[in-house]
Amino acid sequence: MAKSKIAYFCQSCGFESPKWLGKCPSCQQWNTFVEEVIEKGGSSVPAWKPSSTSQQRANKPVQVADITYTEENRIPTPDKEFNRVLGGGIVPGSLVLIGGEPGIGKSTLMLQLALNMPHQKVLYVSGEESDKQIKMRAERLAPHSPQGEAIGESAYILTETSTQNIFKQIETLQPDLVVIDSIQTLHSAHIESTPGSVSQVRECTAELLRFAKETSTPVFLIGHITKDGMIAGPKILEHMVDTVLQFEGDRHHVYRILRTIKNRFGSASELGIYEMMGEGLREVSNPSEILLSHRDTPLSGVTISATLEGMRPMLIETQALVSPSPYGTPQRTATGFDTKRMSMLLAVLEKRCGFRLGVKDVFLNITGGIRVEDPAIDLGLAAAIISSHEDIPIPFKTCFAGELGLSGEIRAVNRVEQRIAEAQKLGFTQIFISKYNLPASGQDKKRMDLSRYNIDIKIVSTIEEVFNLLFG
Repeated sequence: MAKSKIAYFCQSCGFESPKWLGKCPSCQQWNTFVEEVIEKGGSSVPAWKPSSTSQQRANKPVQVADITYTEENRIPTPDKEFNRVLGGGIVPGSLVLIGGEPGIGKSTLMLQLALNMPHQKVLYVSGEESDKQIKMRAERLAPHSPQGEAIGESAYILTETSTQNIFKQIETLQPDLVVIDSIQTLHSAHIESTPGSVSQVRECTAELLRFAKETSTPVFLIGHITKDGMIAGPKILEHMVDTVLQFEGDRHHVYRILRTIKNRFGSASELGIYEMMGEGLREVSNPSEILLSHRDTPLSGVTISATLEGMRPMLIETQALVSPSPYGTPQRTATGFDTKRMSMLLAVLEKRCGFRLGVKDVFLNITGGIRVEDPAIDLGLAAAIISSHEDIPIPFKTCFAGELGLSGEIRAVNRVEQRIAEAQKLGFTQIFISKYNLPASGQDKKRMDLSRYNIDIKIVSTIEEVFNLLFG
């Protein structure tokens, strides 16, 4: 019998070392190395047997011109928001990882998906709950269809943590879709370490990846996250899967955000929004309406900015509060926005426009609990800061779409026509955009005809021009 192989793994990033180290050379964390047996003596039988087609296929180099490619037939789901973040549906043979905080709704989302796919045989494997607990949640999520028929007749529940037993049941059932809840609870007999360890997570994911690719069966993995918000386990876990989805939101609020972090079959910047209700997660088809407050009187420091998440245009409410600092050091706090970029905006306003913001406390907030990295909201944030500083409200039904440069110029943003169309659809009367968004050539001007929009489009080039139009 071969001797077992022992190695030391960093529990934070998965770095492997032949000996124990006090500080990880990869992530610089202290006291994170643990000893693990990564190879059990004499265990060479694979967990998933290769199919006959894969045995016959020879791995030989092929010219790119000789490769025949056909468009993937994606599996559509009843959830339009889920289809959006996946790039149009589930790709056969894909491995999808979904991460999120405890209690955010990961299991609810996947169980709801399994119950509402009547034409697909779904196997839901749970290593954390009993079948009775899942049945109770299933009754709450989808007791009956609108026609009165029972939902979930094609969904099967398996409470198991051993990958060997899971693959035996998969071979018997032949499901069209497999959900693993969660990957940290599985263990393989080929690795002699506890479930959730670095080597176990890596080995179990490798077995599921091999199964998904050889049988063209899509597999969804639910993953835990660390206290820093990163997906638990080795970083190689995110490299092995095809798609990484992050389920975000505050457990004390009703809205949840499903964000694409990595996607080999579509855009990696898509966003899906849900509302957590007693009957489960409800899709939010028009997020602009929930992200905007309905006020009767105008307030200073509140503006509306047009942003893009993937292919979806949205209008978000940007808020700013500028007040005298009671202490010696002014505070700079931003919620849902990059703090370093906020410091840059304040420096531009102070240098180019003459506003003395260095002795003021400044607080920025993006409503709705979302985080925005689109530079097109710079103009809206700058207008909100000056509106709060001067205590002058921005006119109703006014929105902004422009990036602010260091010299005070308003830079062009991408897909400005979609932003204008979204503002017009929601009843806004005017929008500020950069003059550099206007095309220079005659053919491009014909293609971009702003006269077809029933909204007052303000063409500006500098931040001073914006403030003169807003505040006189």
